[in-house]
Amino acid sequence: MKAGRIITLAIMLLLVWQLIVLISGAPPYILPGPWPVALAIIHNWQELWPHLQTTLVEILLGLLIGSLLGGSSALLMTLSPLLKRWLLPVLVISQAIPVFALAPVLVLWLGYGLASKVAMAVLIIYFPVTSSFYYGMQRTDRDLLELARIMGATTPRLFRYIIIPTALPSLGSGLRVATAVAPIGAVVGEWVGSSSGLGYYMLYANARMQIDNMFAALAILALTSLSLYFCIDALITKLHFWESPKELIHEKTY
Repeated sequence: MKAGRIITLAIMLLLVWQLIVLISGAPPYILPGPWPVALAIIHNWQELWPHLQTTLVEILLGLLIGSLLGGSSALLMTLSPLLKRWLLPVLVISQAIPVFALAPVLVLWLGYGLASKVAMAVLIIYFPVTSSFYYGMQRTDRDLLELARIMGATTPRLFRYIIIPTALPSLGSGLRVATAVAPIGAVVGEWVGSSSGLGYYMLYANARMQIDNMFAALAILALTSLSLYFCIDALITKLHFWESPKELIHEKTY
């Protein structure tokens, strides 16, 4: 059912795209239609594939490292109010400074290779994962915690059996947001300085007025981001089996 809705939505978006091209009368070097872009993907796939691999590796490494750092920071802030005073400003600063402004600095420090792009993705991912997981743990039922303490539960057991399971739905929401925004960091890093990746390919095609190739890279990036999002969403839904949609509807009804 979900796959059918996705296909229907994709067809509608393609039709709207083609309609905009026809109504606006924009020349192909300004706004190519879906068909020229599809042909560009087919004809240049062997050239696009290595760039897609580079960007995909950057996104996946950024997701992995950013999620681990964000989850660890949330746990540390929950365990220690003192550490919270130090980490909370870092959390805010990580979002207060635009990532576009940090990109040249990271490229200068980490070079034009993989590290600077992964660092960009981590910076974008860090905030939603940390904040969602932390505030999820803060919403743990205090009466339940007090009952567990009365029964002799230690702090590790409280986190393992009560606090972390309670916060998993919030963490899942943060991971969904992180998956959606992770490509931004990778592509911005590639724009600032790189020799491969979809962001680099877009700049390369734009400089040579190959607008159909630029849109081809953009379309592949969008499809990759959607695929990653739906994979993460399906995995989180499967792990949160106790919060199935039917159960949620039943709870709201009664």
